[in-house]
Amino acid sequence: MKNMKMKLARVEKDLSQEQLAQLVGVSRQTIGLIELGKYNPSLSLCVAICKTLSKTLNDLFWEE
Repeated sequence: MKNMKMKLARVEKDLSQEQLAQLVGVSRQTIGLIELGKYNPSLSLCVAICKTLSKTLNDLFWEE
């Protein structure tokens, strides 16, 4: 399932996939795959993304 919450949060921060990737220490492809729902990030990567985007784990990674 696509992670539209993460993509929206990234766009709200005016960050490209490449910029977010650099900030959290992964490749742009990794960010793209997470947004497409084709890659399950580690907990530490989830936390890094949340801190960078000023969101909680529930905000970005919890399915309702």
